[in-house]
Amino acid sequence: MNDSFHLSLDTMLCFDVYAANLAFGRLYKPMLDELGVTYPQFLVLISLWREDGQSVGTISTALGLDSSTLTPMLKRLEQAGLLNRKRDADDERRVRVSLTKAGRALQGHARGVLNRIEESHGLSQAEVQSLQSVLRRLRRALASAAG
Repeated sequence: MNDSFHLSLDTMLCFDVYAANLAFGRLYKPMLDELGVTYPQFLVLISLWREDGQSVGTISTALGLDSSTLTPMLKRLEQAGLLNRKRDADDERRVRVSLTKAGRALQGHARGVLNRIEESHGLSQAEVQSLQSVLRRLRRALASAAG
């Protein structure tokens, strides 16, 4: 083994991203448990609060999820009474997703969750924007490298 090669979590960017993700998860979990949704389900709701009536494909692309992952999640949200799925009248192959009254009602609680996260991370708005820019560039590079 080459002496200059040293394995350390401190030098692994992927570990820092992973550890930050775990920390976010621990912070979000109790708040989202109160709403009765998981973090990925919360992301679906946020997407629909921004633009209701999106296709499954549009949501899939926005969240970076395969439809095989997204579809069961949408079914659970539908069973919980938070959204409806319906075939598009213009294109039967496309499924449109719309919020129910109960799904729209959760939006008011979402602001409180996001405010709590913002208070907890301790970063300035400029730091958040810079970090998001770097992470988005990293995500695009990794997606490109993965094919």
